[in-house]
Amino acid sequence: MGGALLLPLLSLLCFGFLKGARPSTFTVKNNCAYTVWPGILSNAGVAPPSTTGFALSPGESRAVAVADGWSGRMWGRTLCVQSSSSGAGFACATGDCGSGTVECSGRGAAPPATLAEFTLASIGGDDFYDVSLVDGFNLPVLVAPANGSCPTTDCPTDLNAQCPPELRVIVAGATVACRSACEAFGTEAYCCNGAHGTPAACAPTGYSRLFKAACPRAYSYAYDDATSTFTCAGGSAGYGVVFCPAGGSRYARWTCSARRGHLAHFDRFFFWTCACGQRSMHHARLVVVDLRHMNELYYIKLKLRERRFGSWPTWRSNF
Repeated sequence: MGGALLLPLLSLLCFGFLKGARPSTFTVKNNCAYTVWPGILSNAGVAPPSTTGFALSPGESRAVAVADGWSGRMWGRTLCVQSSSSGAGFACATGDCGSGTVECSGRGAAPPATLAEFTLASIGGDDFYDVSLVDGFNLPVLVAPANGSCPTTDCPTDLNAQCPPELRVIVAGATVACRSACEAFGTEAYCCNGAHGTPAACAPTGYSRLFKAACPRAYSYAYDDATSTFTCAGGSAGYGVVFCPAGGSRYARWTCSARRGHLAHFDRFFFWTCACGQRSMHHARLVVVDLRHMNELYYIKLKLRERRFGSWPTWRSNF
């Protein structure tokens, strides 16, 4: 009798073990109009996936398998360059993990960076996930479970365009990231620590309310759990993580157009921005920067002309 029950019991245990070991798949997509270098960090004691960092060109996606029960975070790095002369190796202007290579290899994102955070069920439980601006913002991000009955969460807005001056991270005159108030000022009230280290003692601030108004489903400060943590009952076989879910920004499309049309023949790493109005004739300034040293090289005067109301501007130059 005992032997007759033992075999089905062992089979059930083996099935449960195999189910727990079955990997989940993250499909990471870059919908921005510029290259993004995703980074992945597993939580302590959790096995990392086969890659912890890679490049995604505009429109490109990549599947990354993780073991069921995985927990950790993903983010996007921007304005990255491989330097052989400075000794810094691979480095990024935003979201840099400091590894000196494309792979992050157990290192997390330097703030400010928009984070997608996950805790996947070990065996048959629920998944928990969120988009967090607690460490600041650098890219719009969307998280979408493959399980269609589970909710998506995101921060689809380009907060760099709305960032208060005191929180801006500026490269060559352009805002490339928006710091959290905690990082900018370091006070207990902004960082939710010390005397403000409990939910009751740490209230939203004017800065976190600005983040929340722009991205209602994302964490805006440390204790923003009620409207920012999402659950997928029974778990999901995979998740989509999309950078720039609403598409490239006007600024990003301009830079892409300028590079394809006029700057491809330069043997350097460039970052450029333009300062102009949105829907009328303007003169613009194109800033060209050597990312290996972050030095401004020179300016090129350009004229922008809109072909019709609401269209993307065209570039004109003497190249």
